[in-house]
Amino acid sequence: MWAMMSPPASAFRPQPPASDVPARVGLVGLTVLFAFILICRAWPDIVTTFGLPGPAQRLSGPYAALLAMGLTGLVMAAWSVVVEKVHRNPSTGIDWDNPRPISDVLHVSATKIAGLWVTWAAIGAFYCLGRWYWDGQYLFAMQVIGVAAIPMVVLSVPYVIWLDRVMVNPRDHAWHFGAMLLGREEWDIAQVKKHWRSWGIKGFFSAFMISILPFGFAAVVEANPAEMAGDPVQLATFLFELLFLVDVQIGTVGYLLTLRPLDAHIRSGNPFLAGWLAALMCYPPFVYGLMGGGGIIQYEYNTAGWGHWLAGYDALLWLWACWLVFLTAVYAWATFAFGIRFSNLTYRGVLTNGPYRYTRHPAYLSKNLFWWCSVLPFFVTSGSLVDVIRNTFFLCVVSGIYYWRARTEEAHLLGEDAKYRAYYAWMQEHGLITSRLAKLWKRANPRPVRSALQPAE
Repeated sequence: MWAMMSPPASAFRPQPPASDVPARVGLVGLTVLFAFILICRAWPDIVTTFGLPGPAQRLSGPYAALLAMGLTGLVMAAWSVVVEKVHRNPSTGIDWDNPRPISDVLHVSATKIAGLWVTWAAIGAFYCLGRWYWDGQYLFAMQVIGVAAIPMVVLSVPYVIWLDRVMVNPRDHAWHFGAMLLGREEWDIAQVKKHWRSWGIKGFFSAFMISILPFGFAAVVEANPAEMAGDPVQLATFLFELLFLVDVQIGTVGYLLTLRPLDAHIRSGNPFLAGWLAALMCYPPFVYGLMGGGGIIQYEYNTAGWGHWLAGYDALLWLWACWLVFLTAVYAWATFAFGIRFSNLTYRGVLTNGPYRYTRHPAYLSKNLFWWCSVLPFFVTSGSLVDVIRNTFFLCVVSGIYYWRARTEEAHLLGEDAKYRAYYAWMQEHGLITSRLAKLWKRANPRPVRSALQPAE
């Protein structure tokens, strides 16, 4: 009887700090995205049934992909405000109940707008100078950004004035950069650096994310999964594309919706040069010379992949396909768990739920396991031991780069937020994966050695 009345053991188990990101926002975005994909796939039937104008074909073009991202972001933003009430969070730095007269903030807003416009002009100049932005996949991104530029400049004026009326401290990092340009008031160089780190991240990664929107979307909308049902390799490949599509679509929303009223603003960009180097190495154009075809650390010379080496072993093929799909699903989950706050190199609140309850870096862990298990670098078609050694060594290097990224990101967040320090400590003791890795590391290194990235106690 006493056992029946006792609370479950989980009630006494220490819990991680509450997450700053509501779990349902990402699920709402996922639902909208999947619903829109189904509409795009069914569009020929919709046109025929309702007698709509236009060709009766699936909507798989780049603008359909862009619309999918826009609708997903719009619904996620609406849910965040209407249901989660994120605009009322103290972390927004907004006091909605005490707006100032426009006359009181106009001079502050003018300084901030000057800073923003010069920043955007500098990002535009960077796009013009980067040759890779005007070839291949980036052409679509440049077209989208070019169309959006004028409305963004025009709408920034009423938006900044409206927001400055309710901000607790309207002299943010954008204002400090504007004040530096105008030279009329005192400004803080630390705030100027924070401004440029934030906009450097947004400018670099937003263009990349927009550029890759069309490809996965077209592949998923045009695919016929029924034809793949008996082939584990083809079916798994389709599911990879679907899950990577989730990552790209919701990840792009995160880069674009860095808005303070949504509590999704960039509170700080990573201040460590090592963090920037580790991250930028993994993205175009830098990745082309490192991991791309003929790159310095390319790890796929004379490899054939899992489907080739497991061919003929049907049960093992299906088992391996399920494992790889699971890893890809964890990777996608790690993105949409952020809701509208996903982006590299930034601090935008602390996420402690979803896959981040099991490991601090689920995306990096699942991505690297996927590469090892899908490429199988230790099997080569050339039969060359040299190729085996090279491929295995350089994939180790790539995994090392992602470990480097994780450490620099942790150093950034540990220095920013006491909640992240509490989360870090909780994961070391209770995280399903992280705690076990931490115990293995302690056994391998019995003497405590302070990491250069670890903050003082």
